[in-house]
Amino acid sequence: MTQIKRIAVIGGGIVGATAAFYLSQKNYEVDIYDDGVGQATSAAAGIICPWLSQRRNKEWYQLASKGAAFYPQLMHDLNESLTDSDIYKQVGTLVFKKNPNLLKKLEKTALKRLETAPEIGTLSLLSPKEIKAKFPIYDSEESALFATGGARVDGSLLTKKLIDQAIVNGASHYAEKVVLSQPNSADYIIRSKTQTKTYDIVILAVGAWLPELLNPLGLDVDIRPQKGQLVQLHLQKDMSNWPVVMPDGEKDIIPFANGKIIVGATHENDGGYDLTPTKEKLALMLEEAKELAPELKNATITGIRVGTRAYTSDFTPFFGAVPNYPNLFAASGLGSSGLTSGPLIGKMLSQLISDEPTDLPLTDYPVERYIKKQD
Repeated sequence: MTQIKRIAVIGGGIVGATAAFYLSQKNYEVDIYDDGVGQATSAAAGIICPWLSQRRNKEWYQLASKGAAFYPQLMHDLNESLTDSDIYKQVGTLVFKKNPNLLKKLEKTALKRLETAPEIGTLSLLSPKEIKAKFPIYDSEESALFATGGARVDGSLLTKKLIDQAIVNGASHYAEKVVLSQPNSADYIIRSKTQTKTYDIVILAVGAWLPELLNPLGLDVDIRPQKGQLVQLHLQKDMSNWPVVMPDGEKDIIPFANGKIIVGATHENDGGYDLTPTKEKLALMLEEAKELAPELKNATITGIRVGTRAYTSDFTPFFGAVPNYPNLFAASGLGSSGLTSGPLIGKMLSQLISDEPTDLPLTDYPVERYIKKQD
């Protein structure tokens, strides 16, 4: 009988939670470690619509597009409804641009992408009147591009469901900060304030905190932190089927059921690991949202979420085996597209550990480009 391997997943965000969920379905002992501090996923509510992005990085688009297409399968695996779930729902996406020419250019790009990504759904340019019919609090003279395949996702609810299901499958979860060491070539030791455990395999999915974990092993990591803030509002309206809104800029408007609406997020490179809410930034973000939807002035602020994203110097994520460290795997650099690509990355890490073919070639996201031996 094959010996059961012990796996530690450090990080309970979208990548770590997904990897732990799929690994817990197999013949492994899985422990999840996560102190929850600054986690980008738990602070995030996102729009799954990478096809309407103007980023030209082919590797990024390939990953994000495949990640978006993976969501229905993930929801199936979690026994979540595709039509009636608080976690994920395809409600369509409205995208705005500064002028009609830019909007038509985006439509042309999206129509080309539709050839290989049918998940986009139906594309159409909507007038202000047509927009208001779908998003009743809209009050502007701008037109928008609408993609029926766009979706909303609540990162906090998704990671909770993934971890809860992994625990049902036999995994253990520890809300603790840990230190990683490798006293010999075979095993890894993880220490927390309450325990010390040895593992055959370790997954590092801690986002912007990856340098802190790998520095004791003599490794440098090309990662920089970025602060992101969201505002959660409540509006006395049934918004369960309203589309998500991507204004010109980066301040999205994401309606959910039960009157919940999320506005954000900020992109603060100077904020780094600071998790303190910034009133000035939040107020400016809300003002921008109210320009498109003035009725948000009547909404009640019910919460503020602050998290830290991780970016590489070339804005491309990486994931896979850490060179020269057998059975040590890492993923980071997902930036603001973490909710889109994170579940697929977590699934691929589970495939890699299980010696299964991965859904995308790992050579396009090489770990060795971003994790190197210290000089």
